[in-house]
Amino acid sequence: MDNKWHFNIGYLLFAWIVLLLLQQWWTAAQQVEIAPYSEFVDLLRQDRIESVEVADRSLTATLKEARPNGRKSLFVLRVDPTMARDLEAAKVKFSGAPDTSWLATLLSWIVPVAIFFAFWSFLSRRMGQGFGAAMSIGQSKAKVFVEKDIKIGFADVAGVDEAKDELKEIVAFLKDPATYGRLGARIPKGILLVGPPGTGKTLLARAVAGEAGVPFFSINGSEFVEMFVGVGAARVRDLFIQARASAPCIIFIDELDALGRARGLTPFGNDEKEQTLNQLLSELDGFDPSVGVVLLAATNRPEVLDPALLRAGRFDRQIAVDRPDRGGRVEILNVHLKKVKLDADVEPDRIAALTPGFTGADLANLVNEAATLATRRGARTVSSDDFTAAVERVVAGPEKRKRLLNPQERTIVANHEMGHAIVAMALPGTDVVKKISIIPRGIGVLGYTMQMPADDRYLMTRSELIDRMTVLLGGRAAEVAVVHQPTTGAADDLQRATEIAHAMVSRYGMTTEVGQASFAAERPRFLELPGTSANPAAMSEETSAAIDKAVSGLIDSAFSRATTILTLCEPVHREAAQRLLEKETLAGDELTAIGEAVRQCVEGNANFSAP
Repeated sequence: MDNKWHFNIGYLLFAWIVLLLLQQWWTAAQQVEIAPYSEFVDLLRQDRIESVEVADRSLTATLKEARPNGRKSLFVLRVDPTMARDLEAAKVKFSGAPDTSWLATLLSWIVPVAIFFAFWSFLSRRMGQGFGAAMSIGQSKAKVFVEKDIKIGFADVAGVDEAKDELKEIVAFLKDPATYGRLGARIPKGILLVGPPGTGKTLLARAVAGEAGVPFFSINGSEFVEMFVGVGAARVRDLFIQARASAPCIIFIDELDALGRARGLTPFGNDEKEQTLNQLLSELDGFDPSVGVVLLAATNRPEVLDPALLRAGRFDRQIAVDRPDRGGRVEILNVHLKKVKLDADVEPDRIAALTPGFTGADLANLVNEAATLATRRGARTVSSDDFTAAVERVVAGPEKRKRLLNPQERTIVANHEMGHAIVAMALPGTDVVKKISIIPRGIGVLGYTMQMPADDRYLMTRSELIDRMTVLLGGRAAEVAVVHQPTTGAADDLQRATEIAHAMVSRYGMTTEVGQASFAAERPRFLELPGTSANPAAMSEETSAAIDKAVSGLIDSAFSRATTILTLCEPVHREAAQRLLEKETLAGDELTAIGEAVRQCVEGNANFSAP
């Protein structure tokens, strides 16, 4: 129930109480006459009173015969007996007076009830279970989008062409189910959109509804789960009842992992979640897709979903919505750049080359950041430099020019960042160094070396992974070479290098110490083959020790290679670090000159070849 119904019920309850009180007062007024106490004394002496009901402060007398007005009862307020004798002797008419008015008496009953009702309503709303909510337990909270509210179509979704092609079949079925099913094909009962956050899964679902022109039921998986056992299951039933009544339509469940997490993963079960999941499984088995109800769901954690959800006949089809490649990023940028006033030098392809791994949401944020930076500097259009600065801001955080480092720290940071750059320039096939800066950024970033790959990569060889670790450890090697002891500035580099080494050993089988075996902690459950276990066999202590030894060996070898490169290029390193200290930022031709000097230092030297 909404607030309007909530307040209407309150008004009706108040009016009912007032009506009861008025009825009681009117009934009493018709039967009982209020009289002064002196008149009661006279009637008592005349023996005209049959009985008396005595209260603390009043008397109700029943007469033997009715009075001329037809009333046979008198209501009299008592008077102190001593005072009554004195007044009677003086032949004065007297009567009692109440301590409080009838209005005060009435309010003494109504006000506490009203205060209690208001306090209960306030607490109920704060707890999310108000009177209206209590009446609606079990009802779906799905927000329905009708066709006029959805102005998004496939033209507004870019960079996911394969996913759009898969979903166009759904649109065709919803528009013309008879033609689509002429050969006996049926629409999938459930379609699961799988991909990292920000890749456009929710946008795709809305685009399907917009293209088909059908109602769109949208609900988050967490909204089904409540603290009351059975409420989630009731909401699932209610949602599917609403959907069947509105068919053809689309049901979209976002963050399905909140509802469909695999049962039995934790030692302490959750009856409410399991009942809700069981009800969803039952509904998927029970509804006929020919009625025009299509269930779409999205998740970025398919490995935690219950296998019963993903079997054939429930979520029949899984569509991968991955990070866009370079061409996809260009298409996404073209969509967002239409809303921005651009300078003539802006090229979407160049921006796409600077943003490998960015999702659609990241690119939308990038365009907004570039427009904000151009507005801040008072420009009339957004230039290419604004997009470069926006990439740096998104990747490394905003500049902190007021964060002043002492001369020793600036020297360490300059040598650290130049160590990364020189090692990267010395190793063939590594990502190109685009910019080096010692201007602090974001949280804990005292400097950075920006590298950009020439192309999107989907596979990496063992030597390429070792080169990447060597570049990461180039900063630590430079610190040891210049300061002669390590600093805390290499913490993030060490963590990333360790992750790469551990993946090489325990996941990719790239070392002789462990061999061609995978000991990864997790693997996607939806990729399991029939008859296989959900988790790999637990490793022995000997295997764990062998993995640790192999990881340490890879890291030590990469650090040794980085040290060798910096020793060979020591004059170039020292001169470039000094130039970085003076200018704070190096890019373009300056980096090209440093790269050429590095290649001359290492040319013909194989002392740092990969192990």
